[in-house]
Amino acid sequence: MSLIKKFATVASGTLMSRILGFTREMLMAAALGTGPVADAFYAAFQFPNTFRRLFAEGAFNTAFVPLFAKEIEAGGMDGAKRFSEEVFGVLFSALIVLTIAMELAMPFLVSTIIAPGFTGDPEKYDLTVALATVMFPYLVCMSLASMMAGMLNSLRRYFAAAIAPVFLNVILIGVLYWAWRSGADGLAVGHWMAWGVMAAGVVQLAIVWIAARHAGISIGFRRPRLTPGVKRLLLLALPAAVTGGITQINTLIGTAIASTQASAVSSLALADRVYQLPLGVVGIAVAIVLLPELSRALKSGNEVEAANLQNRSVEFTLFLTLPAAAALLVMAEPIVRVLYERGAFAANNSTPTVAAILAIFGLGLPAFVLIKAFTPGYFAREDTKTPMVFAAVSVAVNVATALALFPSMGAPGIAVASAVAGWLNAGMLLFVLVRRGHWGREAALMKRIPRLVLSAALMGAALWYAQGWLAAELSSSARLVTKAATLALLSGAGAVLYFALAFAIGGADIGMIRRNMRRGGKAQVMNPSPDP
Repeated sequence: MSLIKKFATVASGTLMSRILGFTREMLMAAALGTGPVADAFYAAFQFPNTFRRLFAEGAFNTAFVPLFAKEIEAGGMDGAKRFSEEVFGVLFSALIVLTIAMELAMPFLVSTIIAPGFTGDPEKYDLTVALATVMFPYLVCMSLASMMAGMLNSLRRYFAAAIAPVFLNVILIGVLYWAWRSGADGLAVGHWMAWGVMAAGVVQLAIVWIAARHAGISIGFRRPRLTPGVKRLLLLALPAAVTGGITQINTLIGTAIASTQASAVSSLALADRVYQLPLGVVGIAVAIVLLPELSRALKSGNEVEAANLQNRSVEFTLFLTLPAAAALLVMAEPIVRVLYERGAFAANNSTPTVAAILAIFGLGLPAFVLIKAFTPGYFAREDTKTPMVFAAVSVAVNVATALALFPSMGAPGIAVASAVAGWLNAGMLLFVLVRRGHWGREAALMKRIPRLVLSAALMGAALWYAQGWLAAELSSSARLVTKAATLALLSGAGAVLYFALAFAIGGADIGMIRRNMRRGGKAQVMNPSPDP
């Protein structure tokens, strides 16, 4: 299977999840707007979600995957199964202890870390504590599911792990639909959504667990012991968790700062959902596929293949995310109107704030995606310390910038801080890769990048003028179907213009894309049967 086809397999599941996520957020915005219940839910959900990214996706998709791949090379499937069971015993035990401790300390955590600004509003504070208490065990399910997903990805079975997150949105959409049919008030919706998150965690774990068994790895529970393999994993996992979850760390910090201003938390969350579409579909797909592929190339001593993988990944991410960034920057307000402007959201007049945040996130989008493409270059070489240092620097910059800008700019100031921190982190990662000789710079790629930037800039300028010409059709007073059709027309025309420009001026090459589509994967011994 070619590299692009592997990206597409993961991206298709992520795209489905993100589209359903849009549907969920549209229903949430209509039901709760950016009011106190929405603030409480988003703040409460952000906490277990951040831990999931730090200790599950962050740690295991970066530290676990290379070690798992090494075990397969050294001891075959039996060695990989033994290593997985050793890790599972330690992980499960640690998660149970962590969950109990967090549940007992939840009131303190909400008042000091999650949403310190809510302490001035007792009702919002109590609701946040209650919702966070219900949702935190979601971490256990998702951490174990992430381990299963890491094994599946290492075996080049990407589909089940990619499709599992869809069920979170399916379940929450079902909850919101039921709430609408039953006429539930906002408080009841918040509680039902929290229990829906928990149910989704169980379903997602079941999906990847069954897929892992189908792949030939049935994990049994072993008494937790610090074997050499587990010690090596822990040594790599702590810095990997910090690095892999840097965006979530910055988001959690932003949520804590935003909690001092009414509606700021939910405004950030709604804007975040929109830019997560290109970030998830492209960035996460590249990171998931690139790490095991790069690990294999390096383990076999194929430096040429490793360099090619890295260059093609950057080319692929920039080719798709630069136009998305330009579109978010210039069309943020029409996008927010179409997606959210109805019900309680419209009544709160939340469009200008959410649109401003979304436009700023658009400026940071290429950086967030490049981080996903650069970090596997370190993790595949079992270097998790260097990216962690860079992540710590970017967090410090994010906090300082957010605290400086929030008093004058409000929630958009937090988005500026996140974008600045993202570009700083991406720049440091690339600089050190190049300096160490771990990045095989390619002349053709260096020529294409500025041409892709120019193509995206020209497309953005055209969209800016076009939406001014179609202002009446995109205004708040226009019918939803008119706004949606106009936005779809602009998006389609912008995509056609961008791709035409990119190919015309040499930003993209059809021959290169064809070669990557035909390029077969190597070392197929690890994937004895088709993807499930």
